[in-house]
Parts: sequence; structure tokens; C-alpha cells
Amino acid sequence: MSPKVGVAPLRREQIVRATVRCLARDGYSGLTMKKVAREARVSQGILHYYFGDKRAILVASLEAVTTDLDRRVAAAQARGGRDPWRRLAALLAACLGLAAEAREFWVVFVEFWGETMHDRQLREINAALYGRMRRQLGALIAQGIRAGRFRRVDVVLALVDGVSLQITFDPKAFSVATAVRFCEDALMRYLKREAP
Repeated sequence: MSPKVGVAPLRREQIVRATVRCLARDGYSGLTMKKVAREARVSQGILHYYFGDKRAILVASLEAVTTDLDRRVAAAQARGGRDPWRRLAALLAACLGLAAEAREFWVVFVEFWGETMHDRQLREINAALYGRMRRQLGALIAQGIRAGRFRRVDVVLALVDGVSLQITFDPKAFSVATAVRFCEDALMRYLKREAP
């Protein structure tokens, strides 16, 4: 039996959000369809209507947290105006803030990355995701280069991922404000154009 018209997107999101909570609590190795169904308060039949297996629900969870991260970054950058440095700083604050505010989002990334080691299709999904992120960051860096503010570098994504993971793994290591300042300082040194 198929769900009522209009209910399907809401039900799917409910299941994905429940999966994110389960991944944060139990990891991918502890994830079962039964646990997700219980967390989402749906029957296993409904769960299987939307997702055939654990792998499919992991991919949907990654897509959901990526969409949420994109939304946060876009909103932060919109508040920063058109200045390339302010837009980059907004991106840093949004990503690093998410690691502290919603740790489960980064846990989904970590669990997904762990599975990519053993699954070619997941590696391809990850490669496409990172390709898109590198293009977005590249466009932002290119804007700064055209404005005479930046020079070409390719360390932004590695810096954001590395510091976000540290906050995810050890939230008491340093505050988000400290992490943002550290990243801004590092990027300012990397990106700053040398005087002619």
C-alpha cells in the first residue's frame, strides 16, 4: 500500500532524521532497519517502502545533512554580503558552528566516509560531493583573486573538515569561536596576496 499523496516527503524526512539520530547514537555498524523504524515511529514495512536497505538510508542521510549544511552556509554568506573574505569567514563559521551545535551531522559524514573504504558506489558519491564542494570553494577563491584579495590555494576544504572533525570528536578541545579564529588566521596567511 502506498502512502497518501503529500505524506510521502514528510514521512521520508521523518525516517531520514531518525536515521541521523541512530547513526549518531549507534554508528553504522549498530544501525538496523528495526532501530530506525522504532526511532521514526513507523512500521518496518513503511521503512522498507522508502528505503530498500541500510546503504540506501545512509546515502539519504548524507544527502540530508549536506543539504542542511548548504542551507546554513548560504544563509551565513548572504549575511556577509559580496566581500570574498566575509563570505569565506561566514562559510567557516557555519561549518564549524554546525560541528558544535549539531554533532550528529558530522557523525553522519564520518560514518559515511568509513563505509566508502569498502564500497565503490559510496566512494563515487563521496567523490561527487567533494567535487561539488571544491567547485563552490574554488568559485569563492576565484572571486577573491579577481578582486585582488586572494592568491590561489587549495587548502580550505581540508582545513574546514579537519577542524570540524576535531570539534566533533572532542567538543571540549576548543570553542567554536577559537576554531573560527584559528581557521581565519590560517586562511588569511594562505590567501593573502603578497605585495608586488
